[in-house]
Amino acid sequence: MVQAKRLDEVKEYYFSSKLREVRALEAAGKPIINLGIGSPDLPPPPQVISKLNEALMDPGAHQYQPYKGTADFRNAIRDFYKNHYHVSLDPETEIIPLMGSKEGITHISMAFLNKGDQVLIPNPGYPTYSSVTKLVEAEAVYYNLSAKGNWLPDLEELAKKDLSKVKLMWVNYPHMPTGASANDKFFADLVAFAKKWQILIINDNPYSFILNDHPESILKTEDCKDVVLELNSLSKSFNMAGWRIGMLCGSEKNINTILKVKTNMDSGMFYPLQAGAAEALRLDKKWFTVQNEIYKQRKEKVLELAEALNCTPEKDQQGMFVWAKVPEGETSEGFVDHLLHTHDIFTAPGFIFGSQGEGYIRFSLCTNEENISEAIKRVKK
Repeated sequence: MVQAKRLDEVKEYYFSSKLREVRALEAAGKPIINLGIGSPDLPPPPQVISKLNEALMDPGAHQYQPYKGTADFRNAIRDFYKNHYHVSLDPETEIIPLMGSKEGITHISMAFLNKGDQVLIPNPGYPTYSSVTKLVEAEAVYYNLSAKGNWLPDLEELAKKDLSKVKLMWVNYPHMPTGASANDKFFADLVAFAKKWQILIINDNPYSFILNDHPESILKTEDCKDVVLELNSLSKSFNMAGWRIGMLCGSEKNINTILKVKTNMDSGMFYPLQAGAAEALRLDKKWFTVQNEIYKQRKEKVLELAEALNCTPEKDQQGMFVWAKVPEGETSEGFVDHLLHTHDIFTAPGFIFGSQGEGYIRFSLCTNEENISEAIKRVKK
């Protein structure tokens, strides 16, 4: 069979292919230290595991669940947004649970984009924004981010372009891969930009609690919901990446549009997963304090590793990565391959996040201090 034309411009995800190479090296006996992937190695909260196990015994646990999620889970999302972001949401109309926020990227794109519509995508940014845009046969229009601009879009410069075909704009703060943050003023300016040009803004917000004392949501911006959606996830904040649980929040009209897609794509999330997720969202701030102390210690070690490699980290980074400039004259891919084959250390090359990522690498904090210390020893030999 001949593949669909929509796949002609979509490549295999970099980590999918690169990790095959890493696994082959491990199978050959190489002691690879993986600092490339943002998959938390720490356990979920024990209360969450207990709630999951308890929910397995519920008489209705193995039946189909509501397309919009259980009322308890949606109420937990409402309370989470109120307690941590100071955002009020209606759990009946302004929230959809997701099977991971990656699912949400696809659903949003399918719900709003027609062939030929344009989508503003950050460069550097999460590669899935581009691949899904191409899958739905829309056109990716990249806006450049740079260290000079604090990795924020220049909205005045964007406004000089022809935006007549632009329907969506992806933003992601705290930003992956750079760790840059956005403040209330930027979000207010972004909402004004969206209203002026009739563009739907989607903020992808899974990193707001990691190494960050002041989590922010774009939904806190006044009178924003008609032009804003926000994706969020339990994967990073609660060490539940494999559970595939996220959420999408926004206006009733936009949520209902996306539900037309979602209700045709699945038949509801497994009840025990929702029960466990609701338990996680009801934990107090002490959970984040303990997690961040661990990440703080790891980050100090990774910064030491970056220094040993003559890499220059960006300042004031949030999230579970360290974004650093490679030494002068090096390429990101060449530097990563050198680390892998010379020191048995795997990191992520910046070019995979877009052309503006060239010259940088991304270190993950998702491994223990012992492994990072071993990486430092290997480099310093």
